[in-house]
Amino acid sequence: MKLRLAILFLSLMFIIGCKEQGVQLLSPSIIPAPQFLKVDARHFSIDAATIISNGDDFTHSVDFLKAFLEQGTGRNWETNYTTENIITFEYDGAITSKEGYTIEINEQQILIKASTDTGAFYAAQSLIQLMPTDFLDSKNISEIHIPAVTINDEPRFKYRGMHLDVSRHMYDVDFIKKYINAMAMLKMNNFHWHLTDDQGWRIEIKKYPRLQEVAAYRDSTLLGHYNDTPHQYDGKKYGGFYTQEEVREVIAFAKARHINVIPEIELPGHAQAAIAAYPELGCTGENVQVAMKWGVFEDIYCPSEETFTFLENVLDEVMELFPSKYIHIGGDEAPKTQWKTSAVAQQVIKENGLTDEYELQSYFIQRMERYLNSKGRQIIGWDEILEGGLAPNATVMSWRGTQGAVEAAQAGHDVIMTPTSHAYFDYYQSENDDEPLAIGGFLPLEKVYNFNPIPQELTKEESKHILGPQGNVWTEYMKTSDQVEYMAFPRMLAMSEVAWTNEANKDYSGFLNRLEAFHKRLDALDINYANHLYEVSGVLNDSLAYELSTVTLGKEIRYTTDGTIPDATSTLYERAIPFNQNLEINATVFKDGKALGKMFKQELIYHKGVGATISINKEPHKSYPGSGAAGLINGIKGSDSRYGDSEWLGFWGEDLEIEIEFEEPILISEIELRFYNAPGQWIYAPKQFSFYSRFESGALVADKILLKNEAQSSLVDFKYDFGKYNKSNKSKNIKFIIPNYGFIPEGKQGAGNKAWTFIDEIVIR
Repeated sequence: MKLRLAILFLSLMFIIGCKEQGVQLLSPSIIPAPQFLKVDARHFSIDAATIISNGDDFTHSVDFLKAFLEQGTGRNWETNYTTENIITFEYDGAITSKEGYTIEINEQQILIKASTDTGAFYAAQSLIQLMPTDFLDSKNISEIHIPAVTINDEPRFKYRGMHLDVSRHMYDVDFIKKYINAMAMLKMNNFHWHLTDDQGWRIEIKKYPRLQEVAAYRDSTLLGHYNDTPHQYDGKKYGGFYTQEEVREVIAFAKARHINVIPEIELPGHAQAAIAAYPELGCTGENVQVAMKWGVFEDIYCPSEETFTFLENVLDEVMELFPSKYIHIGGDEAPKTQWKTSAVAQQVIKENGLTDEYELQSYFIQRMERYLNSKGRQIIGWDEILEGGLAPNATVMSWRGTQGAVEAAQAGHDVIMTPTSHAYFDYYQSENDDEPLAIGGFLPLEKVYNFNPIPQELTKEESKHILGPQGNVWTEYMKTSDQVEYMAFPRMLAMSEVAWTNEANKDYSGFLNRLEAFHKRLDALDINYANHLYEVSGVLNDSLAYELSTVTLGKEIRYTTDGTIPDATSTLYERAIPFNQNLEINATVFKDGKALGKMFKQELIYHKGVGATISINKEPHKSYPGSGAAGLINGIKGSDSRYGDSEWLGFWGEDLEIEIEFEEPILISEIELRFYNAPGQWIYAPKQFSFYSRFESGALVADKILLKNEAQSSLVDFKYDFGKYNKSNKSKNIKFIIPNYGFIPEGKQGAGNKAWTFIDEIVIR
């Protein structure tokens, strides 16, 4: 915080000083934030005489900056040396980080120092962010002014990744380059390219042409959401693949921007597309189709010698294309049903002294690892590769929370952090009803930004195995590149700061101020980002008053409680709104009398449970804490479609006991509660639950409720009428016993894992 205040103060002094000189500049808004930045009230002017010096052969970085400047100024840039009006790149062996750099800007020169071309490249990216966005619009600019700053910078983590799934929906090479370019701007250095899955095989393998002819295309695609019933399809053939020449083109483009491209070839599960092309790779030998909907499928590679030969040949061609040290082999969501009935699989288990199908998966992974290790490569796998015994040299990509990361790091394995709770950008990022269709969940920008990739359970020594974080973009519901951008930005910017900036230097409010200015840069780059900066959020405080807030500075909130749309004359929000009756709050952010962003709407139900005392025997999972236990009786219902919002409480595989106690015994006429149900996300409403209520007279009311959900709707509601009991009997408390659904059945997504329970508002009337 002290660093941020110092930067803001110096920036303000800088702006004032420049105005006095007739030059107006904005304060720096570099993302990700440097480790150290100091501003003074001077500037450097780039004009027609400015040149670039490359005395220490940082050729790639210099060429990149020259191309950028030529685009903005419309002139050729010389590489020469002088003492003034120069941008100098200089080697500095004292900079020990290979990705570190310094920038010194004064009135005479811009001096960039680094010990590698990578560090120089990141310095160039920071310098570009100090320049006006007009450069990105290809305008001929004769002179610009850059703030005089001192920057000392290096990354917190050596792995800073972004993922893109092209198997569910595919995007052209130009967009892949655009995505990589944005990563480079944000100093991210690993592009995880998810190339194969059940719904499509996206890379040309010359030895197996049916992968291009069959596996790359599906006959139809699911319409709507996976949880909709019945499923409907568009009836249109969909697919395609990247030629090996296109892959080389992408890799070369990324390399010039110091980005490593990691291919993912899924095994042993998520293999239905490949098995559709070559049925002999499966355990049944039957013909199957490339999957037309999302989810987990039974078809899995059979552990035959024929399968291993196929995969080794595929990986040979992949390794010839990709220079990456890492090859991602998936390893997640591999159903064991077919292995249990396969003579081949059972023979492999017997011959190798394996205990069960989980150890068979470990055998499968380890065999592929040995092959890749023999070629000088290393594997990355999703955290399921921990099951049955971890491959000796594997790096674990932890996605099902952080427990897999802890286990792997404590066992001495490197880890990449990409938990669903903080890194899955296919989740909703706003609670607005008009957000584009997404898989579910709720991952707002602030939650991404506040992610600390190092689990608290690890020691300092164990923490060294955390290579860094990665944002994941799964594209089941992203048909176009515009949709990918909307879901990825600005969350990618937040993740870049998680990966680059030291925890002590991070500050969310400061990030938002820089992001607001950064929007112009995204506009100039034609990136279709989500803008939720000018929205209102609300929370019920301990005094049972509803507080409104907005995240950016210099704005005001106006609101109504009568159902009307707020305008510039509506009530100005100055203090929390008392909650002692049903409320319908509409609120909008305004600046200078103009409405910004979308209207916020919140209904609050004032019921007898509001303000009571509540306890739960288990803490909500740290990934889905909602508003805590009190959030179950705060009068606010969670979203009907976003199980991870600020109201739903999530519990993983735990039996719950919830007790609500009243200050004074009260008459109860009805209780109401509801559960979320989304099998595609491992969330199951409980099969039953019980509740108890003790009357003032001492009598006990108890009942066991069986929950039925034949329609498999996403919400399972329950109401109980107390009308049959004596109205004069008042209740002291209500207690709920809610068993977890149990283990997810075979054939379902997450089979074999414990189910999640999500519970929302308990309404007491």
